[in-house]
Amino acid sequence: MNQTLLIELLTEELPPKALAKLGAAFAAGIVNGLKARDFLEADSVATSFASPRRLAVSITKVRATSPDKAIREKVLPVSVALDANGNATAPLAKKLAALGFPELTVAELERAVDGKAESFFYTHTAAGSALHTGLQAALEESAAKLPIPKLMSYQRPDGTTVQFVRPAHSLVALHGAAVLPLTLLGLAASNTSLGHRFLMAAGSQQIVIADADSYAATLASEGKVIAGIEQRKEKIRAALLEKAGADQVLMPEALLDEVTALVEWPVVYECRFEDEFLAVPQECLILTMQTNQKYFALTDTAGKLRSRFLIVSNIETATPAAIVGGNERVVRPRLADAKFFFEQDKKKTLESRLPLLDKIVYHNKLGTQAARGERVAALAGHIATLIGGDATLAIRAAKLSKADLVTDMVGEFPELQGIMGTYYARNDGEHEDVALAASEHYQPRFAGDSLPSTVTGTAVALADKLETLVGIWAIGLAPTGDKDPFALRRHALGVLRMLIEKRLAISIGALLSTAAKMFDFVAGFKDPSADIYTFMIDRLRGILRERGFSPNEIEAVVAQNPDRLDDIVQRLEAVQAFAALPESASLAAANKRITNILKKNEEALSASGNTGVNAALLVDTAEKNLAAAVLRVQPLVDAAFAAGDFADTLKTLAQLRDDVDAFFNDVMVMAEDVALRNNRLALLSSLHGMMNRVADISKLAA
Repeated sequence: MNQTLLIELLTEELPPKALAKLGAAFAAGIVNGLKARDFLEADSVATSFASPRRLAVSITKVRATSPDKAIREKVLPVSVALDANGNATAPLAKKLAALGFPELTVAELERAVDGKAESFFYTHTAAGSALHTGLQAALEESAAKLPIPKLMSYQRPDGTTVQFVRPAHSLVALHGAAVLPLTLLGLAASNTSLGHRFLMAAGSQQIVIADADSYAATLASEGKVIAGIEQRKEKIRAALLEKAGADQVLMPEALLDEVTALVEWPVVYECRFEDEFLAVPQECLILTMQTNQKYFALTDTAGKLRSRFLIVSNIETATPAAIVGGNERVVRPRLADAKFFFEQDKKKTLESRLPLLDKIVYHNKLGTQAARGERVAALAGHIATLIGGDATLAIRAAKLSKADLVTDMVGEFPELQGIMGTYYARNDGEHEDVALAASEHYQPRFAGDSLPSTVTGTAVALADKLETLVGIWAIGLAPTGDKDPFALRRHALGVLRMLIEKRLAISIGALLSTAAKMFDFVAGFKDPSADIYTFMIDRLRGILRERGFSPNEIEAVVAQNPDRLDDIVQRLEAVQAFAALPESASLAAANKRITNILKKNEEALSASGNTGVNAALLVDTAEKNLAAAVLRVQPLVDAAFAAGDFADTLKTLAQLRDDVDAFFNDVMVMAEDVALRNNRLALLSSLHGMMNRVADISKLAA
């Protein structure tokens, strides 16, 4: 009979950061184990549960007994099973006995070709097994394969030692309303769980689960436990938003996940701290509240921190004064520490801290942070000049950009590097561009992060990332497989995004070459610019795919090894529009054919001097028409390209389709007459150059 199955393992408090993975793995292991043993229907549905003290799964439509199966067993090769007279041998009798069919005769066996020889086979029906048998194995397999951060060893009441992520106290195993005879970690299954540790009266925490289908509802109504991790998370989210009122609540998903894993019956309360702490940079206060206390900060609609914050408690009470007061007392010393660090740091300028960077090793082959700062500063000044910025500001910003690494605040909260640099630079009276660059030179920090807002910040950000790429790559630490300890992929993506989105008309090759010159001091230095360029172009393909361009469209542009990216999106949009034209397929195919012809005849073209098309050598009507069309269209293409109208550049090429098709239908390019052949190659070369101004449209050919 098919019924819902429930398995729950009750434990001591599980590690919150691992809870979601543990719950999902526990459920998946049991589901996969039952599926492999044929206890599930095709439309069985599994629901995972995970709370601070329990891992559970319910599965619908689970069979009480697995179906009977027809099994075809290979017995022995005929040459071994029969003697020279065709009689059964002793090995055959022994094999049949081992298989559990000692009474079988040769006549009852199937004789069939097995590879190059014949063998005996026997087909029989294996009876299905009871659910508890298969589930016992699946449960043990699932528990053994859990992604446990660290195993604990503990003793059961009977003195046996058990290892698990946390001590386990009870096991629930129900098929419908029936308790299954299972064991795990020294526990025998029952239908009894425990409710909330604090909200249930002493001695009444035991909850009887009547049947598998009522598990979640029973725990919620009788035990004050929301077993589903997603249900708890959404309840917390809704309660935070409600309590925040007109304010904005800062609730990063990672913090929500961790808090969800800490409570079984979440309740949100409002707390406050003294307004005097608001004089401290709000990033410091927010970080300490989130990281150290798991609190949710509030801001007004303008993003300014409020002196009230929200906590998620595991206790529901009509008189929460003690809970609120306790949390307010706990957070106060944290905020006081932040205020102290801030006030102390402001007593020294960022510039006065620069000598301390000479004591911090960046890499033993690349020197100190101070030496790196000099390289980044020189590169930033050069880049600022190229993009219309102030080189003096860029150099100053680059030199000060890492000074906050040796402040007390960043020493306590490394996540604030850059952010504190901006505050301290402003306190020192530095130019606003210099102050902003202290934080903006780290941007973009991740996918979707904003780019630097100023030219100075952009110059320093590019310099910082290019210096890292070239330096780390040159000492043999290029990314390999999944290993990228210096985040070179992220740096490359950051450079690409700035070049593309800010439409910076600068050469990638020149940037890499200039960066490489900063490392002449490295023994045996080999310029890695070519390898880094290839690496960056691979990352570029990913960026462009995310923007919705097809692989063929991307290759049409990337195949030209672009050295500037300021107009690459516009080129791709033009290619996309061209690909939609009815003439595009024919012209793309023709361009591919022209490319192959010219590649095979490079020497002939070079030897002829490729001085252009000689009208006197145009013989066939089709080649005359094509030459005339090229002359007519060329000025239009040149004008559109010069104006940056790539779409019109490619659209103009559509006029050539009929003449190109007629040329390849009627004209023999590789004529025996050398002069005639070279003239036709020159015509194709002229056409090829015009067709590939924006992109290599041959890549659009299927």
